[in-house]
Amino acid sequence: MNTQHLLERAYGSISHDVVKRATASPLVYALQPSTVNFSQRAPSRDEADERLPAHVSGVNALTIDKFEGRYLLSGGADSSIAIWDLESQPIASDGYFTYGPLSAVNKTTEEHRLGITQISFYPFDSLAFLTSSYDHTVKIYSSETLAPSASFDLDSVVYNIALSPVASHLLVACATQHPSVRLVDLRSGASTHSLAGHSGAILSTAWSPIREHILASGATDGSVRFWDVRRSVGELGVLDLEDSVGVLGKPTSSFTRNSVQGKAHRGPVNGIVWSEDGRHLVTCGHDERIRVWSTESGANTLANFGPMVRNSGLAPCIPVLTPVQNLHPKKDILFYPNEHEILGYELFEGNLFRRLRRPEQQKRVHEASTTKGQRNVKDRVTALTWRAHDVEMYSAHADGSIAAWKPRTEEDAELDEEEEQEREDNEESKKRKRGVLDEIYQGLTKKQITFGGL
Repeated sequence: MNTQHLLERAYGSISHDVVKRATASPLVYALQPSTVNFSQRAPSRDEADERLPAHVSGVNALTIDKFEGRYLLSGGADSSIAIWDLESQPIASDGYFTYGPLSAVNKTTEEHRLGITQISFYPFDSLAFLTSSYDHTVKIYSSETLAPSASFDLDSVVYNIALSPVASHLLVACATQHPSVRLVDLRSGASTHSLAGHSGAILSTAWSPIREHILASGATDGSVRFWDVRRSVGELGVLDLEDSVGVLGKPTSSFTRNSVQGKAHRGPVNGIVWSEDGRHLVTCGHDERIRVWSTESGANTLANFGPMVRNSGLAPCIPVLTPVQNLHPKKDILFYPNEHEILGYELFEGNLFRRLRRPEQQKRVHEASTTKGQRNVKDRVTALTWRAHDVEMYSAHADGSIAAWKPRTEEDAELDEEEEQEREDNEESKKRKRGVLDEIYQGLTKKQITFGGL
């Protein structure tokens, strides 16, 4: 920690938040693959090589509770569900630390029949969570028993679900194959109404973090639309990638209708996320572009993220925005699941500062632990989630594994080098001592040869 910041805080010239940002910001930039693994059956001390992946058929969805930042939920491509305690004691073996599930549910006819597409904790209580699935259903589960307590059949593949972090209305926005956003009321247990306007399947939905009735949705028609769920007809506005000024060139305090024919992307939109302050919206599309929009005017900020972005498939491709409490003002960070790697960008400038990839050794562990043909062995990143109250990120992979990303600073590297040097010095010292002892032993046991006179 910077001693100058501590001194200034002691004198009252800067606030605690400034010190926190100054401390946490370098850690965000220093994220690296960690030595943490997740296995459906954590190996014992005698079974170090028998390490199964978190989900045999791949991991489709991931989330961490925002209350304690302790429990991680994962949903599998085979409809299995597992919950992991990130504060439990992992088993150390072969240089890695392996977590076993706190509880898990394998594929059964009583649960989802097909793979899970999204998983999310209940916004005000981590004792319940929701899932969506390719089997057309949205289900509510108990976090303690992993038993479903309610099920909603939407008669269409559900690609994504979203719950408002601030609203009291308990509406779940569902993105389905149907060209209307479906709203499910958790209180009444019924599907209330639909929001019509898109001309293709809905792939992504996201609630405003500051306005409880405002919702954004993206679809295969390339459009991103804003809705006020209190209104029965018509959207509030449509984003247009050609509009870099905003509606009529004048920022407004509320969403205003843009061109009805406006397209946010030249292809399906399968990722939407709001900034914490609700002033910006990030969208991802099959045109392999990430776009940042002003939600006050609807303007495209023209942030350019370069040619490395990859995006295909109808599954959600949702980036993670680092909590602003860990960053300097206007220095927001975005992490994007880019097929076989994670790209770290500065949000408003579009500068690429980090390419995160798992070590080959860690990938081979999972590939060797499962027989061929049981799962997709590709190392594709399927989902990202950030751990609350920590500088840690977790990723889900199509090979069935879950990876952890933690900071590794220059100080950490220097300490590791010092420890390695100390180990080498100790080994060298031991070798020298063994050499001296061997010489003494040989000197004592060696027989003396004498020649007597004739």
